[in-house]
Amino acid sequence: MNLTEMVEINGVRLEVRRIAGRADLATIVFLHEGLGSVALWTQRGLDWPQAVCEATGRAGIVYSRRGYGRSAPVPDVRGSGRLPPDYMHCEAWEVLPALLQALNISRPVLLGHSDGATIALLHASRHPVSACIAMAPHVLVEDIAVQAITEARAAFESGALRERLARYHAEVDVAFWQWNDVWLSEAFRRFDIREECGRITAPLLLVQGLDDEYGTLRQLDEIAQVAPHARQLRLAACGHSPQRDQPAKTVEAITDFLKPIA
Repeated sequence: MNLTEMVEINGVRLEVRRIAGRADLATIVFLHEGLGSVALWTQRGLDWPQAVCEATGRAGIVYSRRGYGRSAPVPDVRGSGRLPPDYMHCEAWEVLPALLQALNISRPVLLGHSDGATIALLHASRHPVSACIAMAPHVLVEDIAVQAITEARAAFESGALRERLARYHAEVDVAFWQWNDVWLSEAFRRFDIREECGRITAPLLLVQGLDDEYGTLRQLDEIAQVAPHARQLRLAACGHSPQRDQPAKTVEAITDFLKPIA
């Protein structure tokens, strides 16, 4: 069974997709990137969350954060609704716990990409999880990320990126500017979650492409310094999105990682 529905969390309607799987294994919760959504996980003809769930035998939950996909928009996104520098902390420690409670999910496997990977790490630092998989996480802000996000702004303003993203978001301007504005703000340059990563005790898999245009391998090195139990997968011929650039290798690594985990 595959079901997409709207779930109200803290007064906000969120788009949630359910993927069927074994009830005796921890559910995988997919956490999307800074410009992602439920729909954006499926590209190039591959339904990647479905592929992961089928390979691991697990049920899955895929949801769009507020302002993304078909979830409720953010009013005045460039003014009073502008995201604060700790927006990923709020998602990890306030929204996600409420969503898991509403869906009756305990000790999930968190699988996040980019911003979603950071949210997964933050949640795992405070809440019980069966495992945490972080693909291309951001634990601090690097110049390479600021440069790439500045270039994304130019591409959006020229129309090319806006047109491409409009296929995946009901309110494409909300989706883009809430992400772009906070990342390019001066206050966000001080973002640093290395201390929180040191509190993660759950099994941890880190995945990053060697050609990641939004971050260097320092991101994984910094996590490994404080969480030495983390397993790493560094992928050649892979940019910021392992699920798109190396889908088979990434699914294989995730499946192997989760085999001993109920």
